[in-house]
Amino acid sequence: MRVCPGSTLSKKIIVAVGFLVLIGFVMAAMALPPEVEADEKRMAQFKDNGDGTVTDAQTGLMWAASDNGRDITWAEARTYCRNYSGGGHTDWRLPTQDELAGLYDKEESGSNHITPLIKLSGCCPWAIETRGSEAAHFSFGAGYQFWGSQSGTLSNRALPVRSGK
Repeated sequence: MRVCPGSTLSKKIIVAVGFLVLIGFVMAAMALPPEVEADEKRMAQFKDNGDGTVTDAQTGLMWAASDNGRDITWAEARTYCRNYSGGGHTDWRLPTQDELAGLYDKEESGSNHITPLIKLSGCCPWAIETRGSEAAHFSFGAGYQFWGSQSGTLSNRALPVRSGK
């Protein structure tokens, strides 16, 4: 079938194509920029449980929503976590370095690059691993694991964790 310019069928085709183009522009305008989508995905990873705890949907771990709030030695941090009862749970512990590293988010602004649902009063929570007189830490300011004296306290904190299951 041949369509003649100026015919009714030709006008209908032009209107239909124009409509489809318009829908394409509207949908493109409504799409979120990639950085907004990434922010929403990062925020969806964590759930505020409303009881002083935060759950990481990727790992299933439940975290205290804040650290202990002051400089603390490794032994004090271990005791703090063992005695913590946030969210009504009593099976809290010191996290591993890898578990802490899993919270690090270089895209988060501020001095500590961690979800805003978890408040850190210092950069470097203790981890459970030890070797001799040293214990593991994780720096949320710089994003790396390191070792230091178990008796050190400078910006070292306790951030309790438990299995969420």
